[in-house]
Amino acid sequence: MLKMTDINAGYGDLQVLFNVSLHVDEGECVTLVGANGAGKTTLLRIISGLMHIKSGEMTWYGKNLLAMHASRRADLGIAHIPQGRGTLATLDVMDNLLMAGYCKRVRKRRMENIEKMFEMFPKLKERRKQIAGSLSGGEQQMLAIARALVMEPTLLVLDEPSLGLAPIVVEEVFETIGRIRDSGVSILLVEQNLSLALEAAHRGYVLETGVVAMEGKSEDLLSNENIKAAYMGI
Repeated sequence: MLKMTDINAGYGDLQVLFNVSLHVDEGECVTLVGANGAGKTTLLRIISGLMHIKSGEMTWYGKNLLAMHASRRADLGIAHIPQGRGTLATLDVMDNLLMAGYCKRVRKRRMENIEKMFEMFPKLKERRKQIAGSLSGGEQQMLAIARALVMEPTLLVLDEPSLGLAPIVVEEVFETIGRIRDSGVSILLVEQNLSLALEAAHRGYVLETGVVAMEGKSEDLLSNENIKAAYMGI
């Protein structure tokens, strides 16, 4: 479905990614883990069209994704939830969801999709007229996920969904990610909580200073002694 091959990218003279290759298949949840500054967010920005690369290839069902504008990628079914939620803070909950529904591929079904989100997230229905910026951190994350799902994504790209949330809220967020995964939506998940990320995913990549240092099935990475020592303090 999504395939990235030998991606090199950075900011000006500072190179951040070095020959990074990864893929996400249909119905698969893949996690990308690593320390701060490893290049994880940069990689997601490339996927959603917010950043250009120096060299490499990226395809979507075999077609060149790099040649497509960011808005076109949304219409293809790629939904990116950035670090920090990415909600429209000055608009209310309903307007946030309506904005997501203007995506051409789902415009006719936007009200139907919004109602599905209210069933999935009852608190959002209760707060439909509340300004998004006044919601709690957990509610804002749920709104960000709901906005993405209104677009009927084929691939959901999540950047640090647990960031800044209380442990009990993190559990709720990952339960939601599990339900989305089980519904058949492909997920690319960036997350510093390695244990939660690998438990949610089928496969994982470990990114270290812009290089894929390790990849494999989640259970294999979870049992790897080097990973335990480096990222879990074991």
